[in-house]
Amino acid sequence: PAAWWSLAIYGFMGIASFVGLVWRHALADVAARAAAPIGATFAGLCLITGSLWGAPTWGTWWEWDGRLTSMLVLFIIYLGYIALWNAIEDEEKAARLAAILCLVGLINLPIVHFSVVWWSTLHQPASVFRPGGSAIDASMLGPLFTMAFAYMALFAALLFANMRSAINRRRVEAARLRVASVA
Repeated sequence: PAAWWSLAIYGFMGIASFVGLVWRHALADVAARAAAPIGATFAGLCLITGSLWGAPTWGTWWEWDGRLTSMLVLFIIYLGYIALWNAIEDEEKAARLAAILCLVGLINLPIVHFSVVWWSTLHQPASVFRPGGSAIDASMLGPLFTMAFAYMALFAALLFANMRSAINRRRVEAARLRVASVA
């Protein structure tokens, strides 16, 4: 679920970035920025748990496999997006540049998804959603989908909390500027 949602969250950020860039909707920029640390955490969790699983299974903590490498690239894009937002003081300029970076980074999503099809890698092809039905035993599908739903609920809760915090920060800053201009 961490891998699924790290991809889905980046897709969400791409949509929000597009809306913010094209229609200049400030809430879209807030949503994309608020989602980034959550997606980065899920991507990092995917890489860490994958390494923990890979050590006994493949005999190594890391292999420069297509899926692993493209997932690492996604994690780095997340970190770059967050760093770009934090490096630029002008929020409008930061939002515009971060949106462009996010949209360019969308190129990586199909690479992550199709890497096991395009290249012969250590990872198996799709196990859950594939033609002919799932390759996973039915007894494992329930817990898997339960956790996927839990990740979605966690993402939604954290996203709204982050967005509320960002909006409140902007309100406080606006009030501070009003008071400073009166004085």
